[in-house]
Amino acid sequence: MTLIKQFIDLFMHLDIHLSNIIQDFGIWTNVILFAVIFCETGLVIIPFLPGDSLIFAAGAFAAKGDLNIFVLYFGLCIAAIIGNIVNYQIGRFVGPKVFDMEKIWFLKKEYLVKTQKFYEKHGAITIILTRFMPIIRTFAPFIAGVSQMNYKKFLTYNIVGGITWVSLFLFLGYEFGNFKIVKENFSLVIYGILFISVLPAVIGFVKQKYFTKVAEIK
Repeated sequence: MTLIKQFIDLFMHLDIHLSNIIQDFGIWTNVILFAVIFCETGLVIIPFLPGDSLIFAAGAFAAKGDLNIFVLYFGLCIAAIIGNIVNYQIGRFVGPKVFDMEKIWFLKKEYLVKTQKFYEKHGAITIILTRFMPIIRTFAPFIAGVSQMNYKKFLTYNIVGGITWVSLFLFLGYEFGNFKIVKENFSLVIYGILFISVLPAVIGFVKQKYFTKVAEIK
């Protein structure tokens, strides 16, 4: 039981444990990162895997010379794009009937409904916007498939969103890792990872408080 718990902790907090993984697996770390980003974007049943923070961490380790930034960039972009395509196809296969189910064993319905509302409000561009929203980004391509979004349109937004998402966090991490103070105290990367991890939650909290206050004033 303890071993299983440790494995789950490692899997769910892969970004923080990345240093150990690089030491243990070397070049195969790229394959592990590809698999995690693919699963995080492609499998609606596991939306809690690290995304933003993992890409950021990978960029920081690339700056240190432990990973190749070009291999990372190409691999993670492909993983993000293909992951969304798979998720879209799953949603297309399941179909609109998923909203009529009272309980859905493989996903949390509140996230499904929340993403659907976001999709109805913003349309196809949701595929790009939600790339920067943990959990919801896993449900967005699924909802696009359920809603039968035009595939060519979906693919265009998917490619743009995937490349933009990976580029931002990977090169942000790479630049962070190149700071002199970080190179001399690489443990600071952990603080950077934690900051990236909690940032979406903080932004969401501030937005909720702001809109609630505006509504009260009106």
